[in-house]
This record gives sequence, structure tokens and C-alpha cells, in this order.
Amino acid sequence: MAPRLQLEKAAWRWAETVRPEEVSQEHIETAYRIWLEPCIRGVCRRNCKGNPNCLVGIGEHIWLGEIDENSFHNIDDPNCERRKKNSFVGLTNLGATCYVNTFLQVWFLNLELRQALYLCPSTCSDYMMGDGIQEEKDYEPQTICEHLQYLFALLQNSNRRYIDPSGFVKALGLDTGQQQDAQEFSKLFMSLLEDTLSKQKNPDVRNIVQQQFCGEYAYVTVCNQCGRESKLLSKFYELELNIQGHKQLTDCISEFLKEEKLEGDNRYFCENCQSKQNATRKIRLLSLPCTLNLQLMRFVFDRQTGHKKKLNTYIGFSEILDMEPYVEHKAEPSKSQTRKPKCGKGTHCSRNAYMLVYRLQAQEKPNTTIQVPAFLQELVDRDNSKFEEWCIEMAEMRKQSVDKGKAKHEEVKELYQRLPAGAEPYEFVSLEWLQKWLDESTPTKPIDNHACLCSHDKLHPDKISIMKRISEYAADIFYSRYGGGPRLTVKALCKECVVERCRVLRLKNQLNEDYKTVNNLLKATVKGNDGFWVGKSSLRSWRQLALEQLDEQDGDADQSSGKMNGNTLNKDESKEERKEEEEELNFNEDILCPHGELCISENERRLVSKEAWSKLQQYFPKAPEFPSYKECCSQCKILEREGEENEALHKMIANEQKTSLPNLFQDKNRPCLSNWPEDTDVLYIVSQFFVEEWRKFVRKPTRCSPVSSVGNSALLCPHGGLMFTFASMTKEDSKLIALIWPSEWQMIQKLFVVDHVIKIMRTEGGDANPSETQYISEPKLCPECREGLLCQQQRDLREYTQATIYVHKVVDNKKVMKDSAPELNVSSSETEEDKEEAKPDGEKDPDFNQSNGGTKRQKISHQNYIAYQKQVIRRSMRHRKVRGEKALLVSANQTLKELKIQIMHAFSVAPFDQNLSIDGKILSDDCATLGTLGVIPESVILLKADEPIADYAAMDDVMQVCMPEEGFKGTGLLGH
Repeated sequence: MAPRLQLEKAAWRWAETVRPEEVSQEHIETAYRIWLEPCIRGVCRRNCKGNPNCLVGIGEHIWLGEIDENSFHNIDDPNCERRKKNSFVGLTNLGATCYVNTFLQVWFLNLELRQALYLCPSTCSDYMMGDGIQEEKDYEPQTICEHLQYLFALLQNSNRRYIDPSGFVKALGLDTGQQQDAQEFSKLFMSLLEDTLSKQKNPDVRNIVQQQFCGEYAYVTVCNQCGRESKLLSKFYELELNIQGHKQLTDCISEFLKEEKLEGDNRYFCENCQSKQNATRKIRLLSLPCTLNLQLMRFVFDRQTGHKKKLNTYIGFSEILDMEPYVEHKAEPSKSQTRKPKCGKGTHCSRNAYMLVYRLQAQEKPNTTIQVPAFLQELVDRDNSKFEEWCIEMAEMRKQSVDKGKAKHEEVKELYQRLPAGAEPYEFVSLEWLQKWLDESTPTKPIDNHACLCSHDKLHPDKISIMKRISEYAADIFYSRYGGGPRLTVKALCKECVVERCRVLRLKNQLNEDYKTVNNLLKATVKGNDGFWVGKSSLRSWRQLALEQLDEQDGDADQSSGKMNGNTLNKDESKEERKEEEEELNFNEDILCPHGELCISENERRLVSKEAWSKLQQYFPKAPEFPSYKECCSQCKILEREGEENEALHKMIANEQKTSLPNLFQDKNRPCLSNWPEDTDVLYIVSQFFVEEWRKFVRKPTRCSPVSSVGNSALLCPHGGLMFTFASMTKEDSKLIALIWPSEWQMIQKLFVVDHVIKIMRTEGGDANPSETQYISEPKLCPECREGLLCQQQRDLREYTQATIYVHKVVDNKKVMKDSAPELNVSSSETEEDKEEAKPDGEKDPDFNQSNGGTKRQKISHQNYIAYQKQVIRRSMRHRKVRGEKALLVSANQTLKELKIQIMHAFSVAPFDQNLSIDGKILSDDCATLGTLGVIPESVILLKADEPIADYAAMDDVMQVCMPEEGFKGTGLLGH
């Protein structure tokens, strides 16, 4: 037995021998467990559930002993945000903007570029007023140059450890959540900056980009026949170096400058020889810029996937790069290494570096001190003042939290020692409130003991497990400081509840004896008319019903089974449980008919002796009583006879119709329009829905209502014209109609009421082409309504919400199962719509008048037909989901990008690794909606995930990356 149950039994053991009128104060205190010994800290490691004297393990451990001041707050030291002496200032990564931050730092460290940008004119003069800056207005740079000015000034003289570049990123229109090509960003931004500065009057500013980053090389072609040398000069801002198959930077440079032979079909036309000749072509470096940008081409194009792949091979490079041999074009070839190159002093190795920046070593030491312009320095000073104010505010908040924590620490140390009541006067306080008082993360609220009260506004005996007994001294301090109530002293122990519980326990003990007695009485056979009818269900559960009644009399004692330590049952939950209990049948109500009389089914009841009924009636005095001679309900007997007659009638009708239309019922020997039978020139048409409903009735005539009419109006438009062409009835619309032989049609007209006759007739051609066979419908096709129906169908397929589509993952053009996200798998190949719902008896279909009287002409409605056809279309188009296929709920107006996110959760494939197609068509426009892409309900989309491939040289370190298709389209880098 669990400790709590043992404690519960021990607290009420006295009630087995004490009568309710003999309950004393000692019995009451025993019921409230005041007799339990308090627990000793160090011996008892956790709080004892159900012991009101146990004050161990309620959260006091964090307060006893010495406490670190940092535990009193969750505020970091503001000085951690302060820039350290002789250190650089960082930039905040806004999501995926590390590539932007990298180049900002590189450009900031270019002193000449920084000095030139400081010299640019600024609109900050409009922002300044009088001798300083407007205090109430934040500075907002207006141009890219002004953004760089302000960022560089902050990077140079800010007191912050890092600054926020969001203004600069926003000005460029960059997506902070999308990783971009860093090399492409460098090229585009340098081009933008050069174009912006070209309008400056100061030549030192106007030409700074070319002076710092622009070099020159020549494409040199030499004819092997005559030795003529042809040059094509070109400027460059970076050298793009192939790293495939190389391990050293020098190898990459050598390959960039190596000679290329022009032979065969690729021969060079020499103007001197006036003919195509074999030749050599190479790149000759003519001049190098002050800042040399070397782009390591880590991304190669994979023709199989149509995307770029990132090469993760190691590249070794030195801190000092001697470019003199390369300018003179004396290559230094070196053998490629198969392992990570050894990096000595002054050298580095990296498998991720994509750009190396080298600075030209000057003979004279450059001036490293650059003065920030006054207007920029004033902006920096203002930002520094804000930072210092923030630091002071944070420090003050930390101090307040520490002071408050110290005061709470002293309070807990003082009061916790005085909490145990011992033999002195005591009170009860909610354990939940005590735990919150000891919880440093939440403010202490007033004491609330209302949840622990009984119906007499005293402490409920069953709530003692979530209460703690504390000294009156501690209670006085708690209520004086925090307020609340009601106060639960020794007078709050409820004698009425204890006495009632005592009475219930005695009755429960008696119930066990009576249960055995009734079981023995039920074994005897009842003779004569002395017995009583009792429901079999009631007999099986009468003991439990009696216990529940006793618990209800115990003042809602069932709520005491809630969680311990203050987590009581939710009020709304308890109300719902009560409501359900009220709806349950009481004892012997299971043999009541709807009219309140004895039910007619003898299988649901049993005859018991007079003695057994007498015992049961002691516990259920209000139970319905039915002596053995009591007649069953007369109304139910009449209804039973009528039901039997109806069932017999339905069986007779079904048998007659099944015999009259055997082939239609068994779906045998059916005519087909695409292969018109030779022995007839006329075929009749009914809706397939009518046939299906009729077959349901014939199979189960006692469960379904008869079908009395053929509602062909659903196949016609509001003008009375047919909604199908002959061609469509042989293909997509064939599932909506059923073809009827003439002999069957005659029988259908006898058995059912037909609202409209629809038939197809075969005739020979006219004079123009007598051998041609023509097919004519009656009534004729309505072209306008047919076209409107097709448009409506297409619109419905493009304007759906919460429709199901299916996704197959494909590897090597084979559909395979992915084990990830099993919660999205459907356990069965059938969806909920596939499970046919049987209609209750008497439910009538709106398309068919199933009354036994005369037929009522149905209102012809185009909308009714569309609704009907949608139902049949859903049934005919439904995709049968195969094992391992993922079903997703989508809407027509959601974008392809949003679908890719759903697929990512289902298959664990990142959106940029997904290649999607439907019916052979590639889905690539992430901004397009599913409706415009032709994704309709029940569609099957094929997913092919890009997998990692090997490096063509290293063959071991390649990571697949699908580069953004859009790139920097729409950003400020392209002039937008």
C-alpha cells in the first residue's frame, strides 16, 4: 500500500469502532493528522505528502546558509557590454548577416577608405541645431556613405563592446534571415560605392575605391607560328582563384596565371599570319592594388542538380604573400597535398575561408591615427552617453534586486526556524502559498485559504494533505506582512465533516457485508410472483453506485483525490465531471423505456427475490420498482410490432427490386458508350448516386430506407439541358452516370418515380456523310451551363482551403519511405472520407423523395447539381495513400515557400535542398501560390532532396549548399 493511503487509513482507523455521536476533539485532531511527528531537516530529504507538520523540502534549501548575491537577480553586469581597452568594437549578427559584418570590419580597417569616407559631405548639418544635436530626434543617415560614416565612427570611438548595423542593412534592403553569397555581396557593394563616390568633387574621395582595390592585368595571346603577342587590358577588384585540387594558396595563384594552349578547333586567328594558328593564352599581372582581395571559389556548379556545391577542402596561406614572382609571371608550382597542410609560424590553414585580404606593405609606416569629424564624434558621444545611462540604470536595478534578496534572505532565516508549531497554538496555511513565499522568482501574494474550506467554511479534512501546520507566531507575521485569509486556527477543525465521514465509513463497512449477502441471495431461484425486476447492468455495478452515493453525501469528498502540494482539481473540470455523472443512469433506470415504464426486452433485466430487493432498496430508496407481475410498456409493444412490420415490408421491397434488376444490382453486363452495343440504339441515363443508394438499401433493407424515386434533375441545368457531352460521358464524367438498358428502364419506371427521362440515341449520318454514326442526347446539351460548370470546377480546384495533398520522396527516381516525423503518417491507407458513414434509419437524401406517398417535384438548381457533383468528384478523384507517403494540409493561397517549410518538418529536408515537381513540371517559384502552380487537392508532389557529393580532387569533404536563386534581386545593391 502506498504511504499516503496508509496514512489516510491510520487517520480514520478509529471510525471503525466509534459511533458518529461519540466523536471527540481527540478524534477530530487525529483525523487532521496533528498527531504526526514533524520531520527533521537532514533526515527527511523531501516533503512528506499528507503530513501537515513536515516543513522540509518546500523550497527552504535555497535560503538557508550563505547565498551568492548574483542569485538575487537575473541582470548581467552592464560592464560586460563595455568595450575593453585597446580592443576593437564588434557588430551584432542580425540573423544571417555575418557576411555583411565581415566586410564592414575589413573596410573599417582600411585606413585610407575610412579617411576618404570621413571627408564626404553629410546631410547631418540639417540635423544639427545651434551648437549641438537635437536631443529629441534620433539621427538617421540618408545615404550609403552616411551609414558607413556613422558605423565607422562608432567602430572607432564607441564605448560599447558591439554595435548594431541594422540601419545599414535596412538601407540596402537585405533580408536578415537569408544567407547570401559573400563574394557577390562584395562585388556589388564595391560597385555601388564606387558609383556613389564618383559624384564627389574631392579626387581623394572620388577615386578611393580604384586607388585601394583596383589592379590591372592583361590577357596575353602569343601565336606559335610568328610569335606575335596580342594583349587585352582589363581592370580587376579581386582575383577569383579555383581551389579544386589544391592545398596551398600559391598553387591557386599559379593555376590562375598558367598558360592555356589554343589548338584544334580552339585555334587562334592571328592577324599577322591572317589564318588560324596554334597559340598560348595566359593572364599577366601588370599592377596590384593597395588592398588585394583573393576570392577562393568554394562553390562549384553541379550539372546533375543544377545547384552550387560548397567545397570544404583545406587551403594553406601565409600572413605575408610575396606577389613579385607572379607579377613577373614566374610561377612557383607545388605538388598538391592529400592531407591538411602543416601550418608553421606565420601560416594558416582553413577549410571555410572564402576570401583573403592582403594589404600592400609600405616602406613608410602609415599614419594609424584618423580623426573622426566633429559632427560624427558628437553623434558618437551622444550614443556613449545613452550607453552610460543604461549601464547606471542596470547597475541600480541589480542593486535593488540584491537589497531585496538580502532582506528576503534574513526574513526566511528568521521565520523558517519559527514555523514548527510544536505544543504552542497553531494555524494552518496553504502549502502552495508557502512554496511561493520561498520562491525567489515570483513576488509573494496575499494568503488565500479559500480553496481548502468545506461547506461549513472550515478546514476540510480531505484538504489537510495540501496544508501545513505552523506556529501562531509565524502566522501573525505572515498575515501582518502579506495579508489574506481566512485564518485557520484550531477552531477551524470541522467537527461536522469528521462526524459525517465517520458515518460514511461505517456505512461502507456495512456495504461490504451487504454485498456478500446480496450475492448469496441472487444465487437462489425466485419462485412465484414474489420477485422484482432489476436491470442486469444495475446488478453488476450496484456496489459502486452505492459507494458513489456515500461519497456524494460526504460533501464532495471525491475532489480530495486531486494532486498533492496545492495542485487541486480545476473548478471547471469538476463541474464537467458532475454534469457527466448527472447524465449517467441511476440504479435500476437501465430497464426504463422512453415512456418511463418497464422495457419490453427481457434480456436486459433479471428477476431477484424479495429479500435481495429489500437490501438493495436500503441503498437506493428512490429506485424504480417493478414487481414480477408488472406488465411491460404497452406503447413500446405497439411500436415493436410496427417496426417488425416495416422491416418485413422493406425486405419484401428489396427482394422484389433485386429480382427485377439483377444485373444492375450485381453490376454485371453493363453497357458502355465507348463501345456501343450492337443490339440497341437507345441507352438511358440515371445518376450513379441513385444506383449506389439503391444498392445500399437492397443489401441492408432493415438499416436503410427504401429509394422511391429517380432524381435525374441533378444531371440537368436550370434550363433543363443536359450537363454532359457524349465525349465527357465516355471519360471523366463516366463515374457520375450509370447507363441503363431499355429493358431495365421499363422496370425502373414501374418500380420508381422518375422526374426526368434522359437517354442517348444512336443514328446514322445524314446525306452529307451517311456512313458516319451520330449520337444525340435527349434532352440536348446546354452549352452555356456546361461551360459555366467547367469554369466552376476549375475555380474550385484553385480556391480550396485545408485540402489534402501527398508528398513522395524520391531517390534515384524511386519512391522511398522516410522514417522522420512519424506523427504525420496516416496509420491506414484510407482517410476519414473513405470510411462510408451509414445513415441513420429514416434519414432522407435531399436528391431523392423517399416517402411512401406521392412524389414531389424537386426544385431544379444549378447550385444543387454542383454540390452533388463535388461530392461525387471527391469520391472519384480521391488519392489512395500508399505506405510511407506524407499527407499535408494546404490551401490554394499559400506560397510554395510555405509548403517547403511544411515538407521540411515532414521529411527533415531543408527548403533549399528540396527539388519539387508535379506531373513532370518543376516547381521553382517560391513566391507563387499553390493554386497558380496547378497544385490541386489530392495532388501528388515528388520531392527529390539534394545530397552531398564528393570533391572532384579531394573526394572527401564536400557539403551541399543550394545557393539562393534570387540572390540580391530587389535590394539596394542593384539600384532598387
